[in-house]
Amino acid sequence: MGVKLSPASPAGKWLGLVTAVWVQAISGNNYTFSNYSAAIKTLMGLTQLQLNSLSVAKDVGKAFGIFAGVASDRLPTPVILLIGSVEGFVGYGVQWLVVSGRIQPLPYWAMCIFLCMGGNSTTWMNTAVLVTCIRNFRKNRGPVSGILKGYVGLSTAIFTDVCSALFADDPAKFLMMLTVVPLVVCLSAMLFLREIPPSQTAAEDGEETKFFGIINVIAVVIAIYLLAFDVTGAHGRLFSQFFTAILLILLASPLLIPIHLLTKNFARSGGESADVEPSATEPLLAAAPEKKAEAVAAEEKRRPVMGEEHTISEAMKTADFWILFGSFLCGVGTGLSVINNLGQMGLALGYTDVSIFVSLTSIWGFFGRILSGSVSEYFIKRAGTPRPIWNAASQILMAAGYVVLATAMPGSLYVGSVVVGICYGVRLAVTVPTASELFGLKYFGLIYNILILNLPLGSFLFSGLLAGLLYDAQATSTAGGGNTCIGAHCYRLVFVVMAVACIVGFGLDVLLSIRTKPVYAKIYVSRRCKKASSNIVQ
Repeated sequence: MGVKLSPASPAGKWLGLVTAVWVQAISGNNYTFSNYSAAIKTLMGLTQLQLNSLSVAKDVGKAFGIFAGVASDRLPTPVILLIGSVEGFVGYGVQWLVVSGRIQPLPYWAMCIFLCMGGNSTTWMNTAVLVTCIRNFRKNRGPVSGILKGYVGLSTAIFTDVCSALFADDPAKFLMMLTVVPLVVCLSAMLFLREIPPSQTAAEDGEETKFFGIINVIAVVIAIYLLAFDVTGAHGRLFSQFFTAILLILLASPLLIPIHLLTKNFARSGGESADVEPSATEPLLAAAPEKKAEAVAAEEKRRPVMGEEHTISEAMKTADFWILFGSFLCGVGTGLSVINNLGQMGLALGYTDVSIFVSLTSIWGFFGRILSGSVSEYFIKRAGTPRPIWNAASQILMAAGYVVLATAMPGSLYVGSVVVGICYGVRLAVTVPTASELFGLKYFGLIYNILILNLPLGSFLFSGLLAGLLYDAQATSTAGGGNTCIGAHCYRLVFVVMAVACIVGFGLDVLLSIRTKPVYAKIYVSRRCKKASSNIVQ
């Protein structure tokens, strides 16, 4: 009998994670607006406020991620991926037609719609990948979130560097990549990514930890490789093509894990049947039907406490949900303002090429995501440290980064890009598993997308209103009908306000850490007991 690979088998489970990593590596296209915003501003003759409003329209697409959250509990993962990839193909495809000159610039309202579609497409991809993988690897939620969110952070640098290497930073060709590549990758993920039973034994848990470590190392190598390409200046065409080829090989290298599992299982079975699906385990003693029904009825009447399964309405009735929501707004809202306005911030300070700042934010955002996911998980297992404490640390560091940016000293934009990237990454990677630990996994898809409403809300408040209005107040009109501002004063007040917002977020995160300490103490004790029981059995 030949080798059989099922999505529910060990090799199939890891192959699904690898394709999920690929989806995340191309789903950060929503963070690349700075790479082609100048072309849209020139073509349409927009003011900075109008351009920022377009950027907000892109982020408003994430507000409709609620539909993806609802669908994640009703539709299979492949269907959710298909919806996201097709919507992104249309949204970014129309933008490519406009910027490439194949069609005349559309009315402002129409461009808002297509940017909104592009932004919403990523919510379907992210929901499909995050919900499925966290359920599949629920005992390693921190590493899963860190890896997947880390690759989202890297995706901006991947798109930016590949476009720079192959197309000399042509905004039209960059948009063509955003149109085609996500569709192709999602179609491949549809074949292998499924929700399957999580690990059942201590041996499987140990194997998961080992493989996550390997994927982390590969991801760090990719990040360093991208960073080296960015800081070494201009490159020739042949070298750039070689760089792209090596990058694709590195992105494909996690495939070695499912190949290893497939080979090992094939050898163990003597070639007869390679990769078998895990069988479901039933409890040794089943409750009597009447007692079981009574227990279910009593459970339904009791209001869930933190750490148990919550419906979205039950979660939204808790103070902890709104504390998490508010602190998330302070972190991602201000971070998005920087990401969306990096192009104009660089031009205001006299930089002609701002792609380096986009890549720095992306790459260091990756380090923030991947390290915070693994480190926060380690300290939960080691001492039951509340995960939100890492959000608090990132908020205070982000406030310091905004103070540095406000000074506009030489090199401050480099420092600010790195600090904001790290802290924004920590915020995203830590909040995802925190929400699943406080409110459960049953309705996690919808709860996650409610929290993600902070992206369009934060973009509107801090980028569309704060940055847009204060920039326009300092700017001078140009002949084409737009405006421009040169100098440190253009964004100084913006950075000061955002620093204050981060200090508020810091206070909220400290409060949440105190309130959730009993939850993480229970998680710590539960894992210690299971580990001890496993050692006794062995």
